[in-house]
Amino acid sequence: MNFADFSENMVALSLVFLNVVTPVFILVAVGYFIGPLLKIQARPLSKTAYFVFVPAFVFNIISEAKIAAELAMLMLGFTFVAQVAVAVLGFLVGKALRQSKEITAAFVLIATFGNVGNFGLPLIEFRFGEIARIPATVYFLATVFISFVICVGVASWARSGGMAAVFSVFKTPAILAVVPALIFNISGIGVPIFISRLSGLLGQAMIPVMLVTLGIQMAEIAKIKIDFNVFAASTVRLIGGPVLAVILVPLFGLQGIERDTGILQAAMPSAVLASIIALEYKLIPEFVTTTVLFSTLYSIVTLTVILTLI
Repeated sequence: MNFADFSENMVALSLVFLNVVTPVFILVAVGYFIGPLLKIQARPLSKTAYFVFVPAFVFNIISEAKIAAELAMLMLGFTFVAQVAVAVLGFLVGKALRQSKEITAAFVLIATFGNVGNFGLPLIEFRFGEIARIPATVYFLATVFISFVICVGVASWARSGGMAAVFSVFKTPAILAVVPALIFNISGIGVPIFISRLSGLLGQAMIPVMLVTLGIQMAEIAKIKIDFNVFAASTVRLIGGPVLAVILVPLFGLQGIERDTGILQAAMPSAVLASIIALEYKLIPEFVTTTVLFSTLYSIVTLTVILTLI
């Protein structure tokens, strides 16, 4: 590589960082600083996003989505295999490092539950534009569903808990919103204008609210202790995830925006939902939450590189 090529690559990297990554992290930083300053708690905001903004966004996108059934099935198949693969990778890394049953399970949680909502949706839209909304949303829904089942199952295994919580994924508002959305989509019946506009307005609030809430949640973390396990678990998620996606995506014949979006969603940092599951099952919640925070900061570097390469 000569100096001209190197300079061109550095310019491209800098532009991606400035125009795609920076806006997302600024909103997270806003939440991080104004949360303690204004004594804003993350819970009310996250519940509002969870029960109102996210399902409205999903309904608005899926009800009007134009995507071939065969392509949608390929995307869902890819997501399932990629999620299982990265979960197995997290398990194997935990075992290779001779970690306890609990820490190995925590590795699986961190590796599996990517932040495909707060981070994935805005980053992908900033990078590719509105054309990426539909595939990004399909991957978002599939990833949340599959991750929830895997993570709750692993947490139950580690703590000898019941599996009843796995089925609560079917009560997730975002998943429930898919049902009426598909009815409108498949039947060809147009969504009433007032419903379309209402869901559109609520959906537009989802991304900024979720990013600010993520920052507030990070500010609420009391104990931060970075060690080798935190770094290793984050690396499995941020590097292992996209590498596995790159290997698997040709097997499903995905190309273009569906291919790139699938790889990017697999590269997102760990989601706060992983720490919520860890807290619910008393599965080393301090370690999981710290790793969620660290992986988010670590992803500034990894996502900038991946966004530039794709």
